[in-house]
Amino acid sequence: MSEAKDKDSPSVSPRSHDSKGHNLKVPSPLPTRRTRTVSMSEKAHAGPTFIGTVKSFCREKGHGFIQPTDGSEAVFVHISDIEEDFVPKEGDEVTYKLCPIPPKMEKCSAVHVHIKHPKEGVQHERWDLPPSRGQQKDK
Repeated sequence: MSEAKDKDSPSVSPRSHDSKGHNLKVPSPLPTRRTRTVSMSEKAHAGPTFIGTVKSFCREKGHGFIQPTDGSEAVFVHISDIEEDFVPKEGDEVTYKLCPIPPKMEKCSAVHVHIKHPKEGVQHERWDLPPSRGQQKDK
């Protein structure tokens, strides 16, 4: 997707601006941390913590999926719910909580996502750097 098209797209909202003025944009297809109600956030935060493995995550699209360790269906995760300075990569072990997705509340998305064990040998990019200038995560 071209940068000019991103600027004109109404379905794309900015995540942040880095120190060099790069505009990091991601789509917002579902209720995110910014649009979630306080009561939904409190319920999710009070709920149990789950462990899973990142199945996929696309920084440019702003979302991905986590495969729970119990083998249940993969869980959607939005970029705004990542609580780390690094972009999650396929194979990272993460902890997360679940928040129901409106309007039917039948499915859940992962919130309060933390990278517990990054996959060894995989370079982890920082959110504040352009994708081509990622740095190795030191944990």
